[in-house]
Amino acid sequence: MDRSDSSSDGSDDRQNLIEQNGTERLPSPRNRSTTFDIDDDRHFRPPIHRFRFSIPKFSFHKRYYYLLAAALPLCIIAIFFSAEIRSLFSSVNISSTLGSSDSLSHRRRESELRALYLLRQQQLDFFDIWNHSNTTFNSTATNNLSSNSAPGDAFIEDLKSAILKQIILNKEIQNVLLSPHRSGNLSEVVGDAHTMGTFTIDQCGKIDQKLYGKRTIEWKPKSNKFLFAICTSGQMSNHLICLQKHMFFAAILHRILIIPSHKVDYLFSRVIDIENINTCLGRKVVISFEEFSEIRKHHLHIDRFICYFSKPDPCYVDEEHIRKLKNLGISMGKLESAWNEDAKKPTGKTVSDIESKFSSNDDVVAVGDIFFANVEKEWVNQPGGPIAHKCQTLIEPSRLIKLTAQRFIQTFLGKNYMAIHFRRHGFLKFCNAKQPSCFYPIPQAADCIIRMVERANVAVIYLSTDAAESEYGLLQSLLVLNGKSIPLVRRPPRNSAEKWDALLYRHGIEGHSQVEAMLDKTICAMSSTFIGASGSTFTEDILRLRQDWGSASLCDQYLCQGEEPNFISDQNDM
Repeated sequence: MDRSDSSSDGSDDRQNLIEQNGTERLPSPRNRSTTFDIDDDRHFRPPIHRFRFSIPKFSFHKRYYYLLAAALPLCIIAIFFSAEIRSLFSSVNISSTLGSSDSLSHRRRESELRALYLLRQQQLDFFDIWNHSNTTFNSTATNNLSSNSAPGDAFIEDLKSAILKQIILNKEIQNVLLSPHRSGNLSEVVGDAHTMGTFTIDQCGKIDQKLYGKRTIEWKPKSNKFLFAICTSGQMSNHLICLQKHMFFAAILHRILIIPSHKVDYLFSRVIDIENINTCLGRKVVISFEEFSEIRKHHLHIDRFICYFSKPDPCYVDEEHIRKLKNLGISMGKLESAWNEDAKKPTGKTVSDIESKFSSNDDVVAVGDIFFANVEKEWVNQPGGPIAHKCQTLIEPSRLIKLTAQRFIQTFLGKNYMAIHFRRHGFLKFCNAKQPSCFYPIPQAADCIIRMVERANVAVIYLSTDAAESEYGLLQSLLVLNGKSIPLVRRPPRNSAEKWDALLYRHGIEGHSQVEAMLDKTICAMSSTFIGASGSTFTEDILRLRQDWGSASLCDQYLCQGEEPNFISDQNDM
């Protein structure tokens, strides 16, 4: 069972389409070495939905609950009647402007404009509620909450975020209704849907990452106890996620994590700063395989190999990977399963489950690949991860890659740009096996992107893609907004006259496929708005970085989120 090397689409799809519990609908190859070794996993967490609106428990006095409960219906009634009353007075003006024609087209035109006027009034009322929430709720929180006031503040932020989303939706409706009438002086009749008077708002502002009540675990390993990390599923993005989960297991089991050798896995030190993990924890928690080899004086033995997954193969490792481990001089005993767990249908596990099944007095323990493991999902997926540390995130691009990304942005993009991960290679068959499909015709994708560009108010797009030139060339030709082409920027080939990539060239790592893939991730993670590919772990790793770095935007979403492709091919192969 070879999971790491496959160039055929069919093999990629069979590997990537492993069923798991908890899969959500769209709301939201290693020997084929390209710049974008992108993995697909429909079951991995979708961070875009992580910021759902929920009202946490907090210590308001009961009278404020009553006040809130009474105020909300009154606001709704006020919005309804104010809109209706204003519409009565506005209808005269609208009718006089459009004339008194009795034709069906004119009556339809008048009805659409009246609906647009009502939406405009609704929008203004929403702004009143927005301003009221900023003053009243902040004042209430200040005067009535004790020192433990963080949950109240979080409630206010959630409320403001919910109202903001409604305002944004309202504006989109106005734009749709107004689009057939963009002529003459109709804006004088209905008001300019793009003008907010003196009130300005950033529709795609950053998501406030106030981590109140964050749950973390201290990683304090014993100096002579080790966990041997093994990751075999998919490509680099999958392996990074697998490595994160191994770190969580190591923290639970109080062990030092051994980073895999590049002879059996990727050269992680080339793309991530491993020593930075120790710095963030303030202690030695991870070591390289070479360092472990020196500590053990070349007596390399896995004392217990306790399999997390028993199916489809014990420990989710195949004979080739075991052979590679033995070629490194690593010996091991018989593989034993902790429980009956299928990687195709993983069940939810807790910290107590891990402690009870994988705790051991043996010096070196391995649990196999745990990319598909579902352990404390909400805890693991919170911003910054489940482990207590002093950095933004534990696994992030190396310093060289981060600096190179910043130099590229300063050279080509500037601060306000949108990034798109446009996955195409091997994605057609993969997406069409999902319900609904996530593979969109180029024209439909272009329409979705144009809407997001207008909403995010950006002038340029960074395109991370494995698509053929014929595809992204067509996409570029269709990206036109208000008569102007929206530039798609891709990283250019190496040019000695350009200095933005000098650091990679100087250190001899330019052109390496995994370095370029991580560079793409970093540029996307630093964008003001990001559109990802649903089902791709390349996208999910970008979303994790954006969340941890605080760059996640209210407008982040999957391509054509909520839409189905307007054409889907038959799935039967010849």
